[in-house]
Amino acid sequence: MNLTLKVWRQDGPNDAGRLETYDAPDVSPDMSFLEMLDVVNERLINEGRTPIEFDHDCREGICGMCSLVINGVPHGPQRATTTCQLHMRSFKDGDTIAIEPWRAKAFPVVKDLVVDRSSFDRIIQAGGYASVNTGGAPDANAMLIGKEDADTAFDAAACIGCGACVAACPNASAMLFVAAKVAHYAHLPQGQPERDRRTVKMVNSMDAEGFGNCRNYYECEAACPKEIPVKFIGNMNRDFIKAVAAGNEG
Repeated sequence: MNLTLKVWRQDGPNDAGRLETYDAPDVSPDMSFLEMLDVVNERLINEGRTPIEFDHDCREGICGMCSLVINGVPHGPQRATTTCQLHMRSFKDGDTIAIEPWRAKAFPVVKDLVVDRSSFDRIIQAGGYASVNTGGAPDANAMLIGKEDADTAFDAAACIGCGACVAACPNASAMLFVAAKVAHYAHLPQGQPERDRRTVKMVNSMDAEGFGNCRNYYECEAACPKEIPVKFIGNMNRDFIKAVAAGNEG
């Protein structure tokens, strides 16, 4: 396949960005999207030009690093698929593909397609842990957890923190990410002692980072590569209101 790429280039956080056009000839449909960018970068380097900066790590769809908006859609056209797991057979010969970084005040651009997502780290640091003494690891059958709670906790834990929910939301809301992290602990016995404090601290941290509020657009759920459901947002809101009303904020 022969493709045309329109790639966002930005020299640094304080520089103006622009879209630059690159040819991508002889692209194999079996390549992943990131492999295609690697080939383009090899050519740019051989020509003495600056390669395109982009994030990646595992290339197995589990780390959340491959944060690209492809033709206006976070992670591209395939539902429940990260950019690194997206293959070029999803496109057609002659296509023009626009590639941009996540767009959010709380995700400032570092360079080109790389954004700073340390705001997510600070939200986790605010309360996404268990600090109370829960004892040593018990036998698997010693602490009974209902199947529904176990399934819900596993569903929430599937969040890889990529930020696609933020990139897809018109308000750049991080509520799906935060709600998933809150729900993971909220459905396990070890998470109960600090449940109220955890919820309030993580929501307050999210607001302090400059993320927007949820307006029920459901774009976050549609863009999430792990299909985290928006029901977690409603659950988190209820926990937050109860905690504040009861004065259990710290």
